[in-house]
Parts: sequence; structure tokens; C-alpha cells
Amino acid sequence: MKRSSVLVSSFLSLGAVSGAFAQATPAPAAPEPAFPLTANVSVTTKYKFRGQDQGGVGTNDSGEITTKSVSPAIQGGFDWSAAGFYVGNWNSNIGFTNTGIEMDFYGGYKGEIAKDFGYDVGILQYYYPQNNKVISFNTTEIYGALTWTFLTLKYSHTVSGDYFGFGKAQQMLAEANGDSLSGSRGKNTGYVELNVNYPIDKWTINAHGGYTHMAKKLRNATIDGGEGGTIDAGVKSYYDYKIGVTYDLSAVMGAGVSAAAAYVGANKKDFYGDINKGRVILTLSKAM
Repeated sequence: MKRSSVLVSSFLSLGAVSGAFAQATPAPAAPEPAFPLTANVSVTTKYKFRGQDQGGVGTNDSGEITTKSVSPAIQGGFDWSAAGFYVGNWNSNIGFTNTGIEMDFYGGYKGEIAKDFGYDVGILQYYYPQNNKVISFNTTEIYGALTWTFLTLKYSHTVSGDYFGFGKAQQMLAEANGDSLSGSRGKNTGYVELNVNYPIDKWTINAHGGYTHMAKKLRNATIDGGEGGTIDAGVKSYYDYKIGVTYDLSAVMGAGVSAAAAYVGANKKDFYGDINKGRVILTLSKAM
């Protein structure tokens, strides 16, 4: 196993996961509801969050990361909105070395600065009811976004003490080597993204680019491994990408139904392994 990936393998062996409220491909809008409650459901061949596989991932007997190119997921949620305010919930099955559920809870406010130019601010809680007893993957972020017609620029900032359990995994790795790391290690991790959803008749061109900037304590963690020497337990910041298309199937399958195909992945594969590998993902969605 590469020394640079020792933390990632240790992390995945605990069944670590992370969420994806912001990555879902937008489905065609359903008719305006009489009550301000909407719902959505989708089936996808692979769940990726910020370019990383969230299903079909594990480790082999040598501690090396293994992953499947297809690992289907059922996803969906509800949204309530009124006078610009909104609250919602989004859910997906996930799995690294064990299966489980991700539940995202969020709330915020959307407004318009000028015609076709809007903003969105809010808070998002990633919650995992099957959390490992020794490590919590729960993460809280605040976010802000600016939108102009088909472009959205968004920034998310971690305000919880850890970022999807990476800091706790570093501490456990340090303890296993007779060393120690302390403090809130994942707080202040940031994620900036640019999303493009350009409509052309029944088609929508989808493009995305993002950058995860790990907190300083996560990036710079080193462990005294005794006779084994110093272990670089730092977590790498990385870029992710997506390019794809969505097709409106409303005329064939009813209002709000769409099909999407996308190629999604991330860099720094030498550190994270195949969870950052580019994948072709197919998704069927229904907005209600």
C-alpha cells in the first residue's frame, strides 16, 4: 500500500461515507403545486459526491481500496417552500465496507437581486443513522450561491468539528502508532463549485467543476510512527468534474420525468485511489 494513501485505506475500512445534496442532476420542473411541497425520486447507476464514489467501495485483505463501476442507488426527498424560505430532506443508499443510508437536512432562503440574477443561502446537515460507534461521519455546512440564468456559483463551508470523519480517522491512526493528534480537524474545510445547466429544447447540457479545500489540520497531519518513521497522514485537496446531458421525458412518461447521462470524476487518484476514477453514470428521475 502506498504510504500516501494509508489514511484513506484506514478511513474506508471504518465504512466512511459522504453526502451529496448539491450534486443531483436537476429534473424538469413539475407543474406548480397548490401546496408548497414538492418531492423527487431517482434511480442511478452510481452515486458520486464531489467526484468520489459513495457506493460499491471497500478494501481488500491487503488494505488496498477496491470499487465497482456500477453500484445502483435509489435517491429522493421532499422540499417545502414559502416566501423565499425553504426546508428539505434528501436521502440515498450508500456503501463503502458496509451499507447504509445518507440523510441530508437543509434549510435556507432564496431571493432575486435583479432579473435572472438570484441568490441562495442556507445550512445543510449530512446525517448517517448507521454511524460507526467509534467514528461519526455527520457533517454540517453553511452555503451561499449566486445564480444567473443557467450558471450557479456556490461555496460551502464546514462549521462542524470534523469533515465526514477524516479528522477522527487521523486521530485513530495516530493512536494506533503510539502518537496523538488533537483538536477540531475538519472544521473550515471549503468547497467551491460552478454549475452549468443550459437548456436546448428538451435537452439540458450539464457541466460542473468543483474544488474541495481541506482544512489546514487535515492537510498537514503527520504521525510519529516510531521505528517505522514519520507517516504522512495528510488529506489532499482535490478537483472534481462532471459533464453530461439531461433529456425531458415528460411527453412520453408524464410531467417531471427525465433521463440523464454524465461522466463524473476527480483528480488525485494517486492518493484517493479508484473512488476518484471517472465514471459514466445513468439516472432516471421524477419530480413531483
